[in-house]
Amino acid sequence: MDKTFINLTLDNIDSEHICCAISDKKHQIGVSCKKEWLKSQFNSSHVFRKLNERGKVFIEYCDIEDAWVPILGENFVYIHCLWVAGSFKGNGYANELLNYCIEDAKNRGKSGICVLSSKKKKPYLSDKKFFAKYGFKVLDSINNEYELLGLIFDNTDILDKNIPHFSDSAKKMSIDEDILTIYYSHQCPFVVNSIEEVSSYCSENNIDVNIILVDSLEKAKNLPCVFNNWAAFLNGKFESCSLLNKNSLKKLLNSK
Repeated sequence: MDKTFINLTLDNIDSEHICCAISDKKHQIGVSCKKEWLKSQFNSSHVFRKLNERGKVFIEYCDIEDAWVPILGENFVYIHCLWVAGSFKGNGYANELLNYCIEDAKNRGKSGICVLSSKKKKPYLSDKKFFAKYGFKVLDSINNEYELLGLIFDNTDILDKNIPHFSDSAKKMSIDEDILTIYYSHQCPFVVNSIEEVSSYCSENNIDVNIILVDSLEKAKNLPCVFNNWAAFLNGKFESCSLLNKNSLKKLLNSK
């Protein structure tokens, strides 16, 4: 097994896979959308580093100022995703990827790193236990459920206002719309299929739905809830940042 890691760039992204949904045909449109989104981010601070193998082993991060999340702060790095799956587990790849991110941040004079997680493990969010081993601590939280974890580097002189925190809008966790409302971005290749399933189910069952594409940094920074690439509201209340399919949507609607 090749233990070489590579970074995606504008020069190689068209010929390289992006780890997620490698062979699943139903997600290939999402893969294309993700690649186009990445291309738009490579002129900023965005890094996508992966194992040079056909598998889900990668880390994706950027400066917090460039991160499409309603999280504010200065001179920190935000980790969008760190994933090691399947037979690749147990080889220390997650440690190598996180260490690369930490060293990169230190070399660029950053004050620390942060990542979105939760008090109890949730799908599509980073595992708090893994990051706690590295000294990550809770910097901010919402509803005693969602947590912003952070690692502040030693000997860092930082003002409290610059420490990563959820925006005021994110802490609302509510909207004025009563109908099913979904915010999404193309940061995740699985999102497109989820949008298709939600749209199809709602159309077939005459359910009103408002689907909103988050297509700019400004929109992402001002979202009314926690967000990595997806957020669902029902009756004006935030429900989940986990992607929905027809079955999970049906379950959510029937629970209300």
